[in-house]
Order: sequence, then structure tokens, then C-alpha cells
Amino acid sequence: GEENVGVLLPASAAGAIVNMALFVMGKKPVNLNYTLSQEVMQAALDKAEIQTVITSQKFLKKLSSKGFDFETVLEGKTIYAEDLGKSMSLGNKIVALLQTYMVPKCVIELMHFKKVALEETATILFSSGSEGTPKGIELTHKNILANIKQISDLLNIQKDDVILNSLPIFHSFGLTATTLFPLCEGVPMISIPDPTDAAMVGKMSFKYQATLMFGTSTFFRLYTRNRKLHPLMLASLRMAIAGAEKLKPEVRDGFKNKFNVDLFEGYGATETSPVVSVNMPDALSLDTLKVITGTKEGSAGRAIPGTVVKIVDPESLEALPLGEDGLIVIGGPQVMKGYFKDSEKTAEVICEIEGIRYYKSGDKGHLDEDGFIFIVDRYSRFAKVGGEMISLGSVEASIAKIVQERAEFIAVNVPDEKKGEMVVLLFKADFDAKTFEDQVKASEMIPLMMPSSYLKVDELPLLGSGKADFKGAKKMAVEILGLDV
Repeated sequence: GEENVGVLLPASAAGAIVNMALFVMGKKPVNLNYTLSQEVMQAALDKAEIQTVITSQKFLKKLSSKGFDFETVLEGKTIYAEDLGKSMSLGNKIVALLQTYMVPKCVIELMHFKKVALEETATILFSSGSEGTPKGIELTHKNILANIKQISDLLNIQKDDVILNSLPIFHSFGLTATTLFPLCEGVPMISIPDPTDAAMVGKMSFKYQATLMFGTSTFFRLYTRNRKLHPLMLASLRMAIAGAEKLKPEVRDGFKNKFNVDLFEGYGATETSPVVSVNMPDALSLDTLKVITGTKEGSAGRAIPGTVVKIVDPESLEALPLGEDGLIVIGGPQVMKGYFKDSEKTAEVICEIEGIRYYKSGDKGHLDEDGFIFIVDRYSRFAKVGGEMISLGSVEASIAKIVQERAEFIAVNVPDEKKGEMVVLLFKADFDAKTFEDQVKASEMIPLMMPSSYLKVDELPLLGSGKADFKGAKKMAVEILGLDV
């Protein structure tokens, strides 16, 4: 039968059960990104040769009400979770329940489980395509299980822990950290299908006393700003971890001020299953009573156990001295098998240094003397203005200090006849472009880094994972400015 089975479900008990059932059958669940266009969804289905997609009628209705209509793309391919539920008689359910309590584990394994090697592909995740067409990332059972063990060692799971599961399962952070990790480690989880529904996040956190929360900087900003989310709703949290995108300082401070919960920044990539490093609370050494620094402001934390992070020259792959910025490469058991049916692209990002297989992250940064990772920007997010390389992330960080929380924005680079490229700022705020430009010009920001153009928009383009959509933002800027690209 077919190997790859599509899954189009939100973060939910049904989403977790369907994924686990497919693993048991020796199939490869492919959790599909339901915030993509029909063309990209079709491309993913074709690439992974998916004939069947398990979804829910109720969920598809909800998606089409939000403008994501996949009816034509999925025609003739769907199995509905509602029908699967109805197809099981009460007798079947009782027999299954009795089996779980009375039949030895080894017998259940023989009856229902298909044997699969650790090195075999467990799942294919399609990248969000923030910088081009989505790539199918093949993660093995070993990749995911190793990353779960690595996270578990760090979080020091306690018996009363409860994880808030709101990140989409088509995103590796959502699949590994908030769906499979709690299931493998036996931690109760609260599933919320829509991470942007701040009121529901607050209500469910309070009702079930969530202690661990994972999210993106964008989602945490949303919770900080939402008036329906009262600080008492998140009072049970012992830790909140932000990943998938750079944690903005104003979001970290805002979250702490409102909820009195520290927000710890982590770093990862779908290609690394995803967690690479994370900041942790400071700890005391039992023997010496010395403080062990677990977190440094502005850093992405230290590499998690069993992970090697190196900074190398992007061309020669020679190691660079401590503190010098270069390409971040990652080695460890969580590094992906490769890109599905694309050995050429795999060869571009996987390299071997001294016998260790590394993933080239595409991020520029450095390590400090304590092993903390500091990321400057993605190599693709630099604008070449008059021969100078300008980091768009640094432009955004400087502007954030000027306007504080009064605006949301994305900096992009577009072609410019005179200087080669120019920096354009797309923004959403209560004031106009002229006011914005005047504020920036009156500041102490380096003139070379100042945007050449300010474009006010109704909504900034976001990816389904809650990250800024740089590719979409660039396209939007080019269209507004009427440039020929």
C-alpha cells in the first residue's frame, strides 16, 4: 500500500491519535500546512505522492470560512476523522479497551505494530517556504526520538507538569515538542486548535493548570496584547519557551511584565527535528554553590545535550575563532535524513567535518566563551546597499527601540537602480508613513541602515507557524512600489 499518508488536522487529540496510529501501522504521516495556497498544497501532495489525506469535515469548513479552500485539491483523496470514529462499533471499542489493560505489551505489539527500523523515515514535513518553494524534510524515528530525549533532559519534567499544545502539527516545533514529546514522556497535554485564539489559550491554561508553554514570538506578543487574557489565567506556568523565530526583546519584557513568567528563547530548524539550543533558568551547583548561568539576554541559548554547534567560514567550512560571526552548522542525532527526493538540495546543506555530519543552517552568528549562540541574521536577510551588507534583522531591532510597541513591521530588500538594493519597511500602525519616517530620522539610528521607503499596510504577511513571511513581504513591497523584478 501507499507509504505516505497526508494528515490535515489542527493541534488536537484527533491529530495526535491519527499520527500515532499511522506510526503503529508503519506508515509515514505527512502533516500538511493548511495555511498555504492551493498551488503549494498541490505541489506538496504531488512531491510526496500522497493518495489519501485524513482530515475532518468540521475542520475543512472552518478553513474555508477563513479563506483556505482545499476542496478541489483534495478531491477523491479524503478520509474524514468523523467517519473513522463512527465506523468503530461499541463492541470494538470495549474489546480495544480490555486489550490495553489485560493483554501483555509484547502481544499487543505482535498483533498491531509493524516493525520499523530507527533509521527509517518517520515523517515528511514541508518547510513553510519563507524563502522559496517548500522542501520536503525527511525526519527519521531516531531524529525525533533523540530530540524528544534531549528536550526531556533539559526540562526536568515534574509529576504535576501539563503541556499546552497549541502549535500546528505541520510545524516541527508543534509535532516534536508539543505533540510527540508529551505522548512519549507521559505528560498530560491541553490541545488548542488555534494558537491565535488568545482567550481560549488563557481559559484552557487556567482550567487545566498548564505548567509548560511553547510558542513563537508572534504568538506571545498576541497574548501580551490581548485584554481578554488576564494574568491569573497563566499563573500556573513554570516556564514558557519561544522558538521558530527571533524573540523580540519588547515581547520578552512585555510577557514578563504582564504574566510574571520568564520567556526563554530557543533555536532550531525543521531540518534538526527542530530543537538545537535553548536558554534555561539559572541554577545553583550543589557542591560549590556557584551560579550556573542558564540564560544570556539576546542569545539563543546553549546547544542541548548531544548537539555540536560550530561556527565556520561559509565558503571553506574552516572553523572560525570564538566570538567571530560565521555560518552556524549543527551536528547531532536530530539532523535530518535529507530533503525528500532531492539529493542535490540535500548535498547543499549537509556537510561532513571531521567525520561528523552537520547541517548548514543558513544563519549567521557566533559563540561566546560560555557556549551561548548569538544569531545575527539569516544569510538571505542581508541587503547590499551601495556595497555595504546591511542585516534586515538589525534594521528591525533598531526601529523596534524607536517605536516601541506602537507598530508592527517587516524590513525587506528590493532592487534599486542607484544603490543595487534598498531597504523597504512594511508596517501596520495608527500613524502614517511620514510620521514613521520622521521618528526614525530624528533618532540616533545609523543613516545607512534607515529604510528608503515606508509602506503602510492593513496586515503584515504571516506564515501559518506564526512567523513573519519574508518572501510574501518582499513580493508585497515590489507590487506596491511597481518594480520590475
